[in-house]
Amino acid sequence: MATPADHRADHPSEHPDTTPPPIAPDDKNWTWVLERRCPDCGFDAESVTVAAVPDLVRANAADWADLLAHPHARQRPRPSQWSALEYACHVRDVFRLFETRLRLMLTEDGPSFANWDQDVTAVEHRYDLQDPAVVADEVQAAAASVAAAFAGIRPDQYGRTGFRSDGAAFTVESFARYFVHDPVHHVDDVRRGNAVLERSPA
Repeated sequence: MATPADHRADHPSEHPDTTPPPIAPDDKNWTWVLERRCPDCGFDAESVTVAAVPDLVRANAADWADLLAHPHARQRPRPSQWSALEYACHVRDVFRLFETRLRLMLTEDGPSFANWDQDVTAVEHRYDLQDPAVVADEVQAAAASVAAAFAGIRPDQYGRTGFRSDGAAFTVESFARYFVHDPVHHVDDVRRGNAVLERSPA
């Protein structure tokens, strides 16, 4: 759905046997969320305006601060699903990436975005080894920055375009609605995961 910081608790080579199992790559085309409510998290992109995005991002960042302080933050609910920490690292990087792409759309005519593989990034940057307290601060900073970028958009810029590497086309308006679904959806992923962990025997 989905540039990275590299704040590891330790160097990966010091943990040769602790790499978590890979999760299945997310290769779905999530642009359908622009047309209908997400059945998993309930997010309705059609009801979102560009002007609403900054406040949605700030509220989402506050959710991540709470989730990263949770005692299960480093723990995966199942081997095939990221932990809260890993999701938070992803969201931090999404905030940064989408701010970069937004600025390209506002300053260039129809830019093409470089491909970004979220699953490769998670493995290469060892999201699982990063420090939850550091990541919490980074999420807040990245959220504040991307929220300010969206807050600065003028209505006459809503129609400016940009293109993903797979050919998907966005206007600034559709890009804003598409973007904000990702962090909202992942808060829901983590809350569901925490419910699983809390039901598990100690």
